[in-house]
Amino acid sequence: MVKALSDKDLRHMISVTQNAFDFDFSGYAPESLKRRFIRLMERLDYNTVYEYQYAVTNGNISRETLLNEITVNVTDMFRDPEVFFQIVKVIFPYLKSFPQFKIWHPGCSSGQEMYSLAILLKEHGLLRKSLQYGTDINSEVLKTAEEGIYNLVDIKKYSANYLESGGKHSLSDYYTVKYQLTKMDSELKKKMVFSMHNLVKNPSFNEFQLIICRNVLIYFNREQQNKVLSLLIESLATYGYLVLGDKETISFYEDNRQLEVVDKQCRIYRKIPIKDG
Repeated sequence: MVKALSDKDLRHMISVTQNAFDFDFSGYAPESLKRRFIRLMERLDYNTVYEYQYAVTNGNISRETLLNEITVNVTDMFRDPEVFFQIVKVIFPYLKSFPQFKIWHPGCSSGQEMYSLAILLKEHGLLRKSLQYGTDINSEVLKTAEEGIYNLVDIKKYSANYLESGGKHSLSDYYTVKYQLTKMDSELKKKMVFSMHNLVKNPSFNEFQLIICRNVLIYFNREQQNKVLSLLIESLATYGYLVLGDKETISFYEDNRQLEVVDKQCRIYRKIPIKDG
């Protein structure tokens, strides 16, 4: 059993992983990354970094297995309902001013947050004007998001959050049940696009009126946080909105003049022009 990894061990594993899969974990928070590598090694019954290296080099670990263990895929529908309530109150009036608008969910995981927002957009007459982009580095969770199929037990837990978010009807209006699984309404999915995107190495690919990137930055080190936040700001339309997670802040950002605080508690920010001088 692996009890601990040294900094040298971690650097070696990062190098081995990058050479094999062309994925660079060097910008991730080291202590969190150590824990996830240890979890992967214990699951595969590897006791040393050299066993890991041998397995990776010889193709005994797939990219999907690696990403499923190393990346963090925690999400719920209407998670932190007060945030969704504020998005409706503060940001929806802005979105209503556009004939069409685009929303990006970097690190969308299995998509529950996208369906949550789509439901609220529909209830406020905005779904037809919207296009939501869901991106992640993990193809397995993207597949789940695109299918929109979730466990019935979990969906039932989301009903209270839906109502606290300002939901106007019943959450059950937006899915069908078969056995113990639920399938989200196909109308919601028509306004969604899913694709692979790596925040660490891929550039901006569009201009968005809203970006929701909650509890993604916390897994990066400070240098990488600055790079990712720069990418998110670059991807925002002027006066567009950015929503971060409850453990995230822009206070560390090297040039936070581009963002003004709209709601400090809910981590809602707006991109503004930089004033000269």
